[in-house]
Amino acid sequence: MTERGLSDEELRRPAPAQLAVLGQPISHSKSPVIHRAAYSALDLPWEYEAIECGESHLADFLSSRGPEWRGFSLTMPLKDEARRLAAVVDPVAEESGVVNTLLRLTDRAGKPQWAGFNTDVAGLAAAIRRAGLDATHTVVLGAGATATSAVLAARDLGAQSVTVSARRTEAADAVVQRFPDLAQAMPLGSIPDDGSTLVISTLPGPAGASVQLPAELFSVPLFDVAYDPWPSPLAQRWREAGGEAYAGLEMLVEQALVQIRIFVQGDPNTALENEQAVLDEMRAVSVGG
Repeated sequence: MTERGLSDEELRRPAPAQLAVLGQPISHSKSPVIHRAAYSALDLPWEYEAIECGESHLADFLSSRGPEWRGFSLTMPLKDEARRLAAVVDPVAEESGVVNTLLRLTDRAGKPQWAGFNTDVAGLAAAIRRAGLDATHTVVLGAGATATSAVLAARDLGAQSVTVSARRTEAADAVVQRFPDLAQAMPLGSIPDDGSTLVISTLPGPAGASVQLPAELFSVPLFDVAYDPWPSPLAQRWREAGGEAYAGLEMLVEQALVQIRIFVQGDPNTALENEQAVLDEMRAVSVGG
């Protein structure tokens, strides 16, 4: 992905390496336990930790990392800034404008660069598919970086329409402008008349406690990207209204699998050796962690 990048030997070499998930806040993240389980299953001597990092500090943080740092997972509020800092991006990150994964590369002068990827789209689509949910007419709540990935995931699942609802109409408009043939914006208090089949919430956990939604929407299955605490405030409201609510933990696992493909092999689309066994280990620790 760059003029040099990681060599085949570097990608295969089971040498010690450092990885981390960055965000603010980050103490709640289950990414460390999930990634560590995968690297243990792959017999890789790699360390993975959670590091608190705000948006304004990301550039300095990355520039100060030595060659032992192989890559990073990015969560709120870093996904837009990571896109700006990436020297090159994969097609999904390019289309979404969102980067949640950085892989260390090296230019011809031997200086570090970062390749950006978006694994949220593949992870969310896989989680919704595994849950057996119908994305034909999807409503996305929220208009941040993850909302853009949710629109793309719904499209990958065959959505015929996607409605983006957010408190700030200008933010929802900015998301749907990327996908004019598929998406429309609508205020949070409204509901589309297309017979919605799925609601994807990308709202921060506390926001779900008070956000005003039409009663009719609670009869539509909810996939909430939140997972800690679970049930989230929004999922609790959904269940109290008699609706179905699914946690974002499976999305976390599925997108982490794609990240691990990147960190191990440099390619989000190439399966790992014994990948199903690795995925089983990741799921087991995510539930118990």
